[in-house]
Amino acid sequence: MTTHNRTLLNNGARAARRNKITKLLHTVFGVDRLRDGQRQVIDSVLDGNDTLAIMPTGSGKSLCYQIPARLLEGTTVVVSPLISLMKDQLEKLTALGVRAAQVNSSLNREEEEAALEGIRSTTHEIVFCTPERLSNPDFLAVLKGVKIGLVVVDEAHCISQWGHDFRPAYLEMAAAIDALGKPPVLALTATATDDVVADIAKQLGRSRMEVINTGIYRPNLHYRVQQVTNNDERYQQARELVQASAGVGIVYAATVKAAEEMQQVLQEAGESVTLYHGKLPAAERKANQDMFMSGERRVMVATNAFGMGIDKPDTRFVIHLQLPANLEAYYQESGRAGRDGQDAACTLLYFQDDKRVQQFFLVKHYPSANDLKMIYEIVRKLCEEGKPTGDVIDQAIGDLPTAKLKVCLKLLKDGKLLRQNRKLEYLVGAAEPSAAAFEELAAIYAGKQERDREALEQMVSYAVSGFCRWKVLLDYFNDEVEGFEKCCRCDNCRNPPQVAEIEIRDDEFEREEPATEPGPQFTAGARVRVPKFDEGTVVSMAADQVTIDFPDGSRRTFLADFVEPA
Repeated sequence: MTTHNRTLLNNGARAARRNKITKLLHTVFGVDRLRDGQRQVIDSVLDGNDTLAIMPTGSGKSLCYQIPARLLEGTTVVVSPLISLMKDQLEKLTALGVRAAQVNSSLNREEEEAALEGIRSTTHEIVFCTPERLSNPDFLAVLKGVKIGLVVVDEAHCISQWGHDFRPAYLEMAAAIDALGKPPVLALTATATDDVVADIAKQLGRSRMEVINTGIYRPNLHYRVQQVTNNDERYQQARELVQASAGVGIVYAATVKAAEEMQQVLQEAGESVTLYHGKLPAAERKANQDMFMSGERRVMVATNAFGMGIDKPDTRFVIHLQLPANLEAYYQESGRAGRDGQDAACTLLYFQDDKRVQQFFLVKHYPSANDLKMIYEIVRKLCEEGKPTGDVIDQAIGDLPTAKLKVCLKLLKDGKLLRQNRKLEYLVGAAEPSAAAFEELAAIYAGKQERDREALEQMVSYAVSGFCRWKVLLDYFNDEVEGFEKCCRCDNCRNPPQVAEIEIRDDEFEREEPATEPGPQFTAGARVRVPKFDEGTVVSMAADQVTIDFPDGSRRTFLADFVEPA
């Protein structure tokens, strides 16, 4: 066949495929047309490419696997971190007539067996499961009995050690996917820096992923930062923002204590409010979430436990009571506003002491060289009796947190000190580890700790910046929007900091030679006073200029020599 004829055949096949997609959109999903990026992702998947799609919240990522699932031969497996998200997707697909099932811990024995039998008989086009379930040898054995056309990794940033919501359960997925015969992979996320993109491909073992990034910019989100100087002021400003805001909204807190105190403040103010955090009983969390999602409560006060999978398109405002750990988390959480495309407000209340709270969270117990050596020796001993699975190793170790164990096992595999077979059983690597091998592997997570610190510093820089808020976010994610200079809607665009000209009389200040010592320094959040002006709050300091917010809502910039502590 000539190249010309082959091209004609390919074009004809693509045209036929486009017609099928258009028909599916109308008849099954009730959609007129695909959005930007959706068609590109779908085409890449149907061409058989391993694909990473980075698409903003609310841009219709689900269609990117639902359409291929109807067209590809075999079953599509969707790996999702949240059971509630699976349930929501399953209900929507069932209502559309798409044959789908879920396999997770929420099912009773009869329901689970029915789902597994449906997989065996290829009844289901789409199967949802958690990363933990995908790595379960028994479940994997069921999947091996059928053709898997596509594996979808939802919230793919969770698989990256550099991702803001890293989850060790994802670390075993690459081995599980390989055990299924290495079907094509579609990874989906709303945010990913260049480091995270590279690490997702590495952790999945897919070095040639087609990366489709439609950008993060959502002009309907109006960002602003308000400085506070103590907790009482924080709660007061949050209450006033909630009362002044129309529609439903979410107030995020960094700690359970702050979330509970904020809920109480709003309740006492007569607001329709509910609460969500990880320490509440599961039944209470679900009841509170249902009240918010159904509109029975107007405001949800929550920690970041209330996050992925929350799809309430009419959310009109998101308030961050405290500083998040990084800009990825802030964008993900604030991005839960305005999914319907209508205007929404995203406000961060910034108090300089919040940085210490996040620094406390960052002091995690990363794997040490001793941890790695201990686990290696235990696995080697277990291998003398057979081929242990992860569960067997977990039981043998006992007092080490499961999440930390998964990280250690993954590091040992990366260092080729351990390996896994197709049954996900562990075997000792051929090489005898050197004394330095464990130190080298542990150093990887020392690097992660340093990156976490840097990400926190960038979050603080956003909070005190005088530049367009969207410009700061776009620069952080290395995202270029054609023709973009500023959003014209954030607080800094609407009320840009300006250098204020102060009339100085000769008899008010003595003329002096230029100072050789550094001038006065002021930190963000500090209370200061300027001659002829009221007291204000420092927003930021650059070189010898201090930007200050005043009670009348104005923002001005002064030379540091004319600013004094209040």
